[in-house]
Amino acid sequence: MHIIKVLICLFTVVSFAQPKAVIDQTTYHFWLNEPKVVEDKTPLIIFLHGKSLSGTDINRVKRYGALKGIEKGLDIPAYLVAPQLPSGPWNPDKVEEIVTYMIKHFPIDESRIYVTGMSLGAYGTLKYTAKYPNRVAAAIAICGGGENRDACSLASVPIKLIHGDKDNIIPMKESKSILNAIQKCDSNAPVELEVINHYGLKVHSLLKQTKVCLGGATYSSIKLPPLS
Repeated sequence: MHIIKVLICLFTVVSFAQPKAVIDQTTYHFWLNEPKVVEDKTPLIIFLHGKSLSGTDINRVKRYGALKGIEKGLDIPAYLVAPQLPSGPWNPDKVEEIVTYMIKHFPIDESRIYVTGMSLGAYGTLKYTAKYPNRVAAAIAICGGGENRDACSLASVPIKLIHGDKDNIIPMKESKSILNAIQKCDSNAPVELEVINHYGLKVHSLLKQTKVCLGGATYSSIKLPPLS
């Protein structure tokens, strides 16, 4: 079964990239990090944050995840977009607005558009993927879940679900539920669940634990789809 693979920790730590804030071009303001080397067709990664980073101060989005890794010198060979959600749940149409903007203004390889998110962002990842399955090459949803009614729309897209078995904010049963629903729709669907054992503590496991999340020093591993 062809399924997305989790990349091995850091791509390359060589330089300190400077993401730029893109304001008022789309409904969601977002951070954009451009790759050091731009090809004729370059992959696009969309990173959707969790509820704790919602608001109107876009600098909050740098607190964890892919932008944190870039701040530490992580080199990602793709355009990386990290929007900020003002409030409520992620709206897939507003995420698509950003994707459309990126395709219009940058040399995006439309066959390599990837979406990943944590917690509330994981729900947003699956909601966007379900509404725009032909857009998404692969998706990773970390410590979240999805709506079972979206299962058949998700069944055609390579999806990796990651969850801590002791998550005390969003229980692992949420990821298991959408996994089962997708597999019920299509037993050969390219979806899998990776369980991270013994992660929970008092915080949202996977979001702030060293071996699980995107990023640099404190967040030492990156979980993203293959870029080539």
